[in-house]
Amino acid sequence: MNPTEWRAYLVTQASRSAGRETEAIVEAALDGGVDAVQLREKGRSARERYELGRRLRELTADAGVALIVNDRVDLAAAVDADGVHLGQSDLPAAVARERLGDEAIVGVSASTVPEARAAADAGADYLGVGAVYETDTKDVASESNGVGPERVAAIAEAVDLPVVGIGGIDAGNAGAVAAAGAAGVAVVSAITAADDPRAATAELREVVGDGR
Repeated sequence: MNPTEWRAYLVTQASRSAGRETEAIVEAALDGGVDAVQLREKGRSARERYELGRRLRELTADAGVALIVNDRVDLAAAVDADGVHLGQSDLPAAVARERLGDEAIVGVSASTVPEARAAADAGADYLGVGAVYETDTKDVASESNGVGPERVAAIAEAVDLPVVGIGGIDAGNAGAVAAAGAAGVAVVSAITAADDPRAATAELREVVGDGR
């Protein structure tokens, strides 16, 4: 569950899953070799995310794959997730570490070198860098929407942490992100909306591996 080994990182979102249940997408991604799963599910209530998180915890634990919760430290603790991923407006990484313990995986979003250095100083385990390419999956400030592989490279060089590229990434451009220094890529639609999520996951891992 070391983030340096994460090539394909699935971020769940039922509204981007072509009418399929999130559990089915995660099961297919696990079959395809996904390295980490982030429970996101924007638009669902905390109760719904908790119930889903408990089910995903069973699936990921059986597969030996990390389960990360987006934003919510309390939810990560409640479902016994392996860690949490925090945005720039969420709780500080040091607070998450205090609440979840030394063994927890704490990821932090960063779109600039100063943000990346601050996250590293605060004890983050990995960085989610982006949006690498323009995305509409989440609200992203215009100056951070489409920072490009060049920004990935600058951040990877500036900090001694694994970098996961995120935002507008698919098998067609993931290789460039990996070649820029990313350990892996985090995706929503590239897996959740794929006709065959298992095959899409496997292809993504292969492309990132070749790029690395």
